[in-house]
Amino acid sequence: MPAGGPSPTSRLERLLGTAVDAVAGALVLADILVLLAGVVARFVFHKPLVWSDELASMIFIWLAMLGAVVALRRGEHMRMTALVSKQPHARQHLFEAISVCASMAFLAMVAWPAWEYASDERFITTPALEISNAWRAAALPVGIGLMIVFSALRLFKHTDWRTSIKALVIVLTVVAAFAVGRSTFQDLGRLNLLIFFVGVVAASVFSGIPIAIAFGLGTFGYLALGTDTALPVIIGRMDEGMSHLILLAVPLFVFLGLLIEMTGMAKAMVAFLAGLLGHARGGLSYVLVGAMYLVSGISGSKAADMAAVAPALFPEMKKRGASEGELVALLSATGAQTETVPPSLVLITIGSVTGVSIAALFTAGLLPAAVLGMTLCIVVWFRSRGEDLRHVVRQSRGEVAKLAVIALPALVLPFLIRAAVVEGVATATEVSTIGIVYAVLVGLLVYRQFDWKRIGPMLVATASLSGAILLIIGTATAMAWGLTQSGFSHSLARMMAALPGGAPIFLAVSILTFVVLGSVLEGIPAIVLFGPLLFPIARELGIHEVHYAMVVVLAMGLGLFAPPLGVGFYAACAIGRVHPNEGIRPIIPYMLALLVGTIVVAAVPWLSTGFL
Repeated sequence: MPAGGPSPTSRLERLLGTAVDAVAGALVLADILVLLAGVVARFVFHKPLVWSDELASMIFIWLAMLGAVVALRRGEHMRMTALVSKQPHARQHLFEAISVCASMAFLAMVAWPAWEYASDERFITTPALEISNAWRAAALPVGIGLMIVFSALRLFKHTDWRTSIKALVIVLTVVAAFAVGRSTFQDLGRLNLLIFFVGVVAASVFSGIPIAIAFGLGTFGYLALGTDTALPVIIGRMDEGMSHLILLAVPLFVFLGLLIEMTGMAKAMVAFLAGLLGHARGGLSYVLVGAMYLVSGISGSKAADMAAVAPALFPEMKKRGASEGELVALLSATGAQTETVPPSLVLITIGSVTGVSIAALFTAGLLPAAVLGMTLCIVVWFRSRGEDLRHVVRQSRGEVAKLAVIALPALVLPFLIRAAVVEGVATATEVSTIGIVYAVLVGLLVYRQFDWKRIGPMLVATASLSGAILLIIGTATAMAWGLTQSGFSHSLARMMAALPGGAPIFLAVSILTFVVLGSVLEGIPAIVLFGPLLFPIARELGIHEVHYAMVVVLAMGLGLFAPPLGVGFYAACAIGRVHPNEGIRPIIPYMLALLVGTIVVAAVPWLSTGFL
């Protein structure tokens, strides 16, 4: 081999990686085509494809797992390295190796349960396609196996053998110590919740281990060492979390966001918005707040909403001097702010599990979100007071009108998507395909800017980003199930029912509780677990159920998008392609503003019930 040539490890990694990239990108395209075919067949030909959702779901789980593999290979899984980055250079390398070894340890521990889970699924036949469900479930062990392979290749490729051995010994020692103490853990009862869901998860997160793996390690440790639960259950819960039909919109909206940028739609939209508000200090930040309010809930997935908005605004905001941390902080805050904007999947879930009118929830959700939006705008105004606008030229009315005409095809897109959902043309999952077709046509026919060579890399980037987000959601769902089985939810309900002080104290404790729950659980699992338990208590205390729903959802959104554990924060970082460390300090004022807004909504019931 010539001196300086690629090593066998590098060649194997590149060859295998190229194959996985190609398959993952093809799966994104296949999901788009299947869902689009379902829309066309139902709305145009009035002959629904009964198998389209089932096939799309089957493709999606493969996309999620192979996308997670791509993200691991590229080092794009979300991590918290604020503490690690402050260590000496040599120690940073050690922590990096520990992160890889810990990921391999978790993946190795769940590999056999994943195989067992997929094997059990072979006895189930899908209703529409009438094939074994093992074809779908096999994505989990295959994805886990490939992640183990790429983790090992990454360790050999980027770390010297001494550091690798030291990291491996440390991880194996910790795993062995926990395994030896299994009998002790089984005697500790509820104390295990603190040990695994707080101690193990927090230690893993702050050690720089990927967030998804940290959640998985805590959950696996609790179930394997503190309970007698069959381990394939953890894979089943991960599968359930990643397979929720509404999450199909995540990769499609990610791809739509890339299309908007590539076709020139984003450039036209930003040019108009900059002409309209760019002369004001913090103008584009106000636009981001308003844009998230307008498009929120279109897909039913907050990650998908952020993916649709961020690519259109971030590039111009960066040109105007905004830091990456500031951008992702505001994006996260707007994600929390708009949790109650209909059509919200969380509101639908509340209605379904508590019996509250979904129409009333939809009517009530707009004003509380607007209140929180105003608190964010106050922070934007305060933080942008010193913004230098000397280089910004204010556009004349005629120029703004011209920019509006140019941007009109791009500005129509959010309204087209929302109209398609309202009119029943497409479901919240399918509607992104309409946006994709529209963006392609506008790029080809109107702006005449469409680079076919970029489609392949865009599909692979979509798979990587989606896989990183979905693996976090999968392990978080498994964690939620573990908390449920521990009896923690029922204990919490009993404790809150016994609180002194009546409705004000109950609302205050509810806010605190759901901020914490939102930081460790996805919105839907938290509502399903605690909604049926706490809403009856609220009614007994005289709190209007719609008012309580708004308070609960806003508080949960605050926790969901607050670092260091909030899943939504890491999703926003992934979408903005910003390191989480950059967003932690800038997000603090926004989170405090959201907390103030939530307290205002809790203190003034009319904001939730005034239009009912």
